[in-house]
Amino acid sequence: MIDITSTGRDLQDEILKLIRTSQDTVVDALQAWTATVQSVTPSFPNVNLPYVDQLPKPESLVNGAYDFAEQLLSTQRKFANDVLQVAAPLIGQRDGA
Repeated sequence: MIDITSTGRDLQDEILKLIRTSQDTVVDALQAWTATVQSVTPSFPNVNLPYVDQLPKPESLVNGAYDFAEQLLSTQRKFANDVLQVAAPLIGQRDGA
């Protein structure tokens, strides 16, 4: 008999591995592209724009967006589990099953 849970986990692991490999490839290509562009572009003097130092850093924006997404996903998971728990009597399941 096929263990659906194990097969599902194996499939998820393979998908995540593929995504990580793809992301690594993109980062490597971006590093090569950046190095090439930097080598052929002239240097420009630093221009001090007003209030630039008050803008959030890109890392802060990315981290904030992902923090929010994690909270949203956690909230959605709790909601889905609450719905399943409330609907369990309708589909013949018991708590902890």
